[in-house]
Amino acid sequence: MKNVVVAMFIPIALSRSIVASFSDCPHHQGIINCSHRKPKYSATRRLQLKSKLLKKAASLLVAENEEKKREKERAMNESFPPLKMSGLSTQELQDLCKELHRKIDVVDDVRYDMDGKVSKNEKEIQTLNQKMTELKGGKRPTLKRVKKTTDDMLGACTDNSKFMKSDFKANLKTVKKEEEKREEVTDWRKNVEAMSGMEGRKKLFDAGQ
Repeated sequence: MKNVVVAMFIPIALSRSIVASFSDCPHHQGIINCSHRKPKYSATRRLQLKSKLLKKAASLLVAENEEKKREKERAMNESFPPLKMSGLSTQELQDLCKELHRKIDVVDDVRYDMDGKVSKNEKEIQTLNQKMTELKGGKRPTLKRVKKTTDDMLGACTDNSKFMKSDFKANLKTVKKEEEKREEVTDWRKNVEAMSGMEGRKKLFDAGQ
């Protein structure tokens, strides 16, 4: 019992000595101080800073949207100046309408060409993406249509050695049918030939007696 107590006391003494030796180490003291160091800002201060940053970001976003709106209006005014129709005659108004229609046709042609270029670029991007996937090894094999029966499909999913065809007639009851007695049908021409002549008349006479 004494040996057991001594054996239990030795690890405890060693652990205490190790802790005491580490307590004198300045690096260990720095680690302890870092673990117990208080945060630089309190929770309230951090919340205030976060709210101020969000308000500043919201104001910057509003200013950016206003700048985009003004830029759009300026571009629209430069591209489409306001029409001056006061004091114009009928012929001048007709000429103005024709000029506007001509500009509309030009814009439609440009828009159609741009749509064609965009669709072409999208197809090229899709083709390049497919080539990239093929180079990476993700090429899908060409599948062929193969006609298979139910047994073939089940055999592909299971082991052929263990696969057995299900017999649906095994659980059905068997009913024996009695064979009906049927009279033998003979050829009537043979009977006519046998009953003709003297021999036939003799047979009829014997049958009548």
